[in-house]
Amino acid sequence: MSDGLKAVRQIMAAAEFAAERHAMQRRKGRTAEPYVNHLLEVAALLARTADDLDTNLIVAGLLHDVIEDAGVTHEYLAARFGDDVAALVAEVTDDKSLPKETRKALQVENAAKKSARAQALSAADKIANMRIVAISPPANWTLARRVEYICWARQVVGRYNKLNGRLAAEFQQVSDQLQEWEKSGGTKDFF
Repeated sequence: MSDGLKAVRQIMAAAEFAAERHAMQRRKGRTAEPYVNHLLEVAALLARTADDLDTNLIVAGLLHDVIEDAGVTHEYLAARFGDDVAALVAEVTDDKSLPKETRKALQVENAAKKSARAQALSAADKIANMRIVAISPPANWTLARRVEYICWARQVVGRYNKLNGRLAAEFQQVSDQLQEWEKSGGTKDFF
């Protein structure tokens, strides 16, 4: 089997697994998008901005929330998709036993300590989340709450020191667009 075919099979197996594990989940936004759309966006960002094909990173993009949100164990993930994928997912997984504010503070504090691949995975996740917060926020999120999330995401990604140029540029572009959106009080279309 060629390396390309093997990579496609791994990515498709992860997409299928993610769709199964997140099947009942919807985004919290007013349009309640299927959660798998977020996972696909993160994986696509990683693929589009990569310097080289990193199949395991794309697979981790699809699976980055299965430990935190779908009850999958690290051990199961390692057995199914390999130690490298499981380690990447674990590196970006928050400890849900901690209060939300503590988890957010730890992301900022530990940002520069993350591996280059985990920084890329987290940055892609933040890009996707920032976009959705502008377009389809949770119903109970005020503009101030949305801006607070965006500012926090900027803090985290701003501490990443190992992002490749294309991913860093993508983050900057989204951040710049959101600054214009913020200045308009959320009335300007994000796109």
